Amino acid sequence: MKDMLKQARPDCFEDIIALVALYRPGPMDLIPEFCKRKHGAAFSYPHPATKPILQETYGIMVYQEQVMQIAQVVAGYSLGSADLLRRAMGKKKQEEMDAQRAMFIEGATKMGTSERQATELFNLMDKFAGYGFNKSHAAAYALVAYQTAHLKTHYPAAFLAATMSADMNNTDNIHIFVEDCAPNKVEVLA
Repeated sequence: MKDMLKQARPDCFEDIIALVALYRPGPMDLIPEFCKRKHGAAFSYPHPATKPILQETYGIMVYQEQVMQIAQVVAGYSLGSADLLRRAMGKKKQEEMDAQRAMFIEGATKMGTSERQATELFNLMDKFAGYGFNKSHAAAYALVAYQTAHLKTHYPAAFLAATMSADMNNTDNIHIFVEDCAPNKVEVLA
């Protein structure tokens, strides 16, 4: 996690939210690309209509809501239908996915997207949706992470004492916290 944050150098709360959502098995592979794009690497959007949806995440699908918005904008899904698509993608039931694929491609072609591009976009969404994270959940975790970092930075002695007190029965964790005291200029007394 620390290496990821050093690489990403988040400069706004939205970056922290996205990194929380990406720091899980599956999407973790996208972190280096996310960081490159954040720091200026060129990238393109999977479809022109996805730019306003994927702009804050540098063209990478990070949240479940983005999949739903793409289905609405590109293929004309209603909000309810987009949620059914999201659920079907998460469950990976083949017959549901086949039906959703056909519906997405049909809707996208009616709205002016080529069948090839619609298929490529659906495949990208399908790949993502298996590990997509809800943005509101990521935001809640990001807020706790931000508050924790603030407390550790500005009140290191109180933070480390409270952390050790909360976990005093777990000697493995206590050892980690004690080792963290010296770099934070906190003296540990017997």
